[in-house]
This record gives sequence, structure tokens and C-alpha cells, in this order.
Amino acid sequence: MHRRVLAGDRLIAAFFIGCVLFNYPLLSIFDRPAEVFNVPLLFVYIFLAWAFVIGLMAWSVERLVK
Repeated sequence: MHRRVLAGDRLIAAFFIGCVLFNYPLLSIFDRPAEVFNVPLLFVYIFLAWAFVIGLMAWSVERLVK
């Protein structure tokens, strides 16, 4: 029971981290005409932030299964 509550809390934290990462002030920082390997910097940031949030969620759920 304690692990489920802790995993739920971690999933809620991952949600709020995702809300912060995809909020306007942070997105506007990366909205520049720069490119990384011919990909706009904003797309690179969105991909990395999305991967980070998915990784956090997978980590919290994986710890629940163990």
C-alpha cells in the first residue's frame, strides 16, 4: 500500500514537472532561430522535455512493480 501511494505521488510530481516544462516562459527561451543538426532548437527542447517526463513516469511505475 505504501509503495502505491508513493508511486502516485511521483506520478503527480511528474505531471507538474511536465506542466512547468511545457509552460510559455520556458518555451519562449528556446524559440530562437538556432538549429541543432538542422532541427530547430524548440523541437529539440520539446523532444528532450517529453522524453524526460516519460522517463520519470516509467521510473515511478517501474519502482511500483518491483
